[in-house]
Order: sequence, then C-alpha cells, then structure tokens
Amino acid sequence: MEPDDLFAKKAGDPLSQLVRQDLDPLSVEELELRISALTAEIDRCRDRMAKAVNHRATAESLFKR
Repeated sequence: MEPDDLFAKKAGDPLSQLVRQDLDPLSVEELELRISALTAEIDRCRDRMAKAVNHRATAESLFKR
C-alpha cells in the first residue's frame, strides 16, 4: 500500500505532508535527525498501542462473566 493511499482522505494532514516531502535537499545529518525523530515517534505510537490493548484487555476481564 502506498502512503498516498493511507492519507488520501486527509488533505493537509501533517503526516501526509511528511511522506511527500522532497528529501533531496536534506544533508546526511538532517536525514539522520529526521530518522531519529521518526523512530522516537514510532516508539511513542507503539507504546500508545500497547496501552490501548492492555486497557481493553483489562476492561474485558472486568466485564467477563
């Protein structure tokens, strides 16, 4: 699946703008900083997903008969 397919519904969405940004003018150092920032954001998203899954599992166990 192409990034454009994922974000086509959200015109002007920061994430869709990010994936369309031209990387050619960026230096190696700038690209390394970008990768570091994106890796940190991926980790933050994964942490949030884990919390959501754990919250749901806890809620389901509370209401289980």
